[in-house]
Amino acid sequence: MRIYFARHGESYANTTRVVSNHGLKHPLTPPGRLQVRALAQRLEGRAISHVYASPVLRALETGILVANHLRVDYEVVDSLREYDCGELEGRSDEACWQQMDELARAWVVDHQWERRLPGGESGWEVRQRFEDFVNELVRRHSSADEKVLCVAHGGVYWLALPLILKNLTVPFLVKHGLGYTACCTAELQPSGLAAIEWNFTPLPEALDG
Repeated sequence: MRIYFARHGESYANTTRVVSNHGLKHPLTPPGRLQVRALAQRLEGRAISHVYASPVLRALETGILVANHLRVDYEVVDSLREYDCGELEGRSDEACWQQMDELARAWVVDHQWERRLPGGESGWEVRQRFEDFVNELVRRHSSADEKVLCVAHGGVYWLALPLILKNLTVPFLVKHGLGYTACCTAELQPSGLAAIEWNFTPLPEALDG
């Protein structure tokens, strides 16, 4: 089986730098919708049978637009939502973003997975819910011919993709980034899930950066 992990398109939360990690706020911008259309076109012919999307509006819109283009069903999955940032939700000031950056560094660089913002999730909690869902996805779509798309967020992908994909590294993510509608193709192999494409470009087995 293959799982396509795609980030959402640009939203008004991104352009206004508002922390908007849950709820039906801040839809896609017009450029964001064009990005999603391009993603959908690139996924044509990939025989995707189902789309799973985060309930956060920008990812939900992305998932629905792609599913409609591909004429397949979609499902809203809470486990794919962006991490809960607690009391910082709705803020856009520099002090808020400094706290967000410090948390991301503590998680990804220092592996302090227990850290959380006041009222928010820990890194452990985010990673666990994402990993549990992917494990269920593998059980549900275990056929070699099955192909599905997940639409989620940069934060949760930074935390969880290096955990569930045996060959994906943080240095690789630092080098290549996770831009709007970036897409990582993973394939189920005898030893587990592995990244085989990045933005539809084939990858070597070892990804050091």
